[in-house]
Amino acid sequence: MDIAALVATAGGAVIVGLAAGWFLKALLQRRTGGHAEELVGEARLEAQRVLTRAEEEARAKADAYREREEAELEHRKLEAATLEQRLSQREVTLEQRAANLAQREELLIEREVATNAIREAVERDREEARGILERAAGFDSRAAKEELLQKAEDEARREAMVLVRDIEIKAREESERRSRRVLAGVIQRMASSVVAETTVSVVPLPSDDMKGRIIGRDGRNIRAFESITGVDLIVDDTPETVTVSTFDPVRREIARTTLAKLVEDGRIHPASIEEFYEKARAEVEQSIKDAGEWAMLEVGVSRIHPEIVTLLGRLKYRTSYGQNVLNHLVESAHIAALLAAELGTDPDEAKRGAFLHDIGKAVTHEVGGSHALIGAEIARRFGEDAGVVHAIEAHHNEVEPRTLSAVIVQAADAVSAARPGARSEALESYVRRLQKLEDIAASFPGVDRVFAMQAGREVRVVVDPGSIDDASSAELARNIARHLEDNLQYPGQIEVTVIREYRSTDYAR
Repeated sequence: MDIAALVATAGGAVIVGLAAGWFLKALLQRRTGGHAEELVGEARLEAQRVLTRAEEEARAKADAYREREEAELEHRKLEAATLEQRLSQREVTLEQRAANLAQREELLIEREVATNAIREAVERDREEARGILERAAGFDSRAAKEELLQKAEDEARREAMVLVRDIEIKAREESERRSRRVLAGVIQRMASSVVAETTVSVVPLPSDDMKGRIIGRDGRNIRAFESITGVDLIVDDTPETVTVSTFDPVRREIARTTLAKLVEDGRIHPASIEEFYEKARAEVEQSIKDAGEWAMLEVGVSRIHPEIVTLLGRLKYRTSYGQNVLNHLVESAHIAALLAAELGTDPDEAKRGAFLHDIGKAVTHEVGGSHALIGAEIARRFGEDAGVVHAIEAHHNEVEPRTLSAVIVQAADAVSAARPGARSEALESYVRRLQKLEDIAASFPGVDRVFAMQAGREVRVVVDPGSIDDASSAELARNIARHLEDNLQYPGQIEVTVIREYRSTDYAR
């Protein structure tokens, strides 16, 4: 509040006092009837005294307010002066820093120029020294560098190939870690012994006298047996056994059962052969039906045509590389269901496709062509879904797989067939692989003997101590290992061990 406001306030009070005086005068005149002049005069005097006091108080307040404003103004002036002084000091400091930075920049430029000059001088001296050395040695440094780099590149490339192969193997193992964990339990639950059935069945006999009864007079019984059953009956010098041979596994099983019943009964003639053949055929047909139904229940599928069930049962007597085909289908179906569940897709289609993917093997001896395409045609004829049919026809890549279920069926088929103990390796290929392994190791000079051990996972090389020393033994082991990598395909790794033994012999006489 300033002095004008205080004066206005005091004037307002005077006006209020005059108004109050006039009002009191009128009121007293009304009540006292004309004797109010004196009272009005007294009231006027009182009002003047009140106005005087109000003016004095307003003047005192105005003076006090003016003093406070002056003090505050002085304080602000002092603060502004202090701030201006600080700003001046900072400006001086910044100017000093700018001068220092400029000086440092000049020093750095000078040092950089000196450093470049020194570097150029060192480079010139180096080039001169290299030229002197090249003239003294009569050899070009660039050619030496290229030759050295070429050797290092070749060695590095070879080492890199081995390293890349190891990295790929580790990456593949890491990428398949989850699948292995899922499938390990499945493989352990479904592990079965390797079946040794091929195209023959052996029937034991109680004695060798039974062979004559099986042959019959002038070979009558054996001719009747072969004509009725459609198989070849081999009676040789093997003691107390005869062999039933045919490429049809069902027909061979019927013949084996018939012969076993005839041997058990003891009455062997054409009529009894025909009688027991009919019984054996009925039993095998019933076992085929039971096997197909068992497989359906084991896998947990339904709505399969009865003809397909019969074909599935026939696979009970069919093997592939020693692996029972029906057990392979059941195992593949479980594996496919687990894979589909892990991938988040519908397991029913994958399971059904894996369960029926080898159905064509039941008739491949009767119909020509790939069992995958034959199986797909059978499934299509008996009303299977298009996705299941495609998975069957694509599981060996005769048709390019276009669905996730088809890929899962391929993976399940491979896992079931490749697990340890599922299929047996052919003896001839195994022997050829070991022979090639020994031949490669024996082709190096100084090698005396070679032994392939641990199913071809280790090669022990015995060298002539007179032609190869200890230092050359390590080089020979490395060269043999690299030669095996370049010329032989094998799973895992092969350990190459070079043995050098020096013996000195003398005789005391």
